[in-house]
Amino acid sequence: MAQLYYRYGTMNSGKSIEILKVAHNYEEQGKPIALMTSMLDTRSGYGHISSRIGLNREAVPISPQMDLVDYVRGLSPRPYCVLVDECQFLSKKNVYDLAAVVDDLAIPVMCFGLKNDFQNKLFEGSYHLLLLADKIEEIKTICQYCSHKATMVLRVADGKPVYEGEQIQIGGNESYIPVCRHHYFHPETAETTDF
Repeated sequence: MAQLYYRYGTMNSGKSIEILKVAHNYEEQGKPIALMTSMLDTRSGYGHISSRIGLNREAVPISPQMDLVDYVRGLSPRPYCVLVDECQFLSKKNVYDLAAVVDDLAIPVMCFGLKNDFQNKLFEGSYHLLLLADKIEEIKTICQYCSHKATMVLRVADGKPVYEGEQIQIGGNESYIPVCRHHYFHPETAETTDF
């Protein structure tokens, strides 16, 4: 039975390498997939999924109003699975469309992305995936400052934490770091904290 999967993690938890690994595994077995990503993430170019370890693949960019059910229905050959990176940037409509791909087309959908933003608010796509996903899994990584699990993303500018601003600001290691709750609220203790 097809299901809607949501795999989330902080920055640097390996979400993009995981989706590329899943895509490779399907294709290695001769099973076609639909590889997609949000059109908002242009760090590696429009319609690309790129991991920090250097792997990069083209993907179909998803716009907020794209009809994903019609798109997937029109694919030939029929995909065995739909894989979506940067799903936090999806619209409510996108997420409901992906649920319909699972329910109406009987094709599994695996979504990878962040859960919360730099202010610890849910992204629109994350919110609706938490409501609709059949299976939710955390991809874990550790805090940049200690050995605790990273559960939050700290936005930085010129090495200083930023807690206000627009929710969406595309960036990588220069702008965001994975941190535990303690270091999110007290990054200044990073040099002195020894858990």
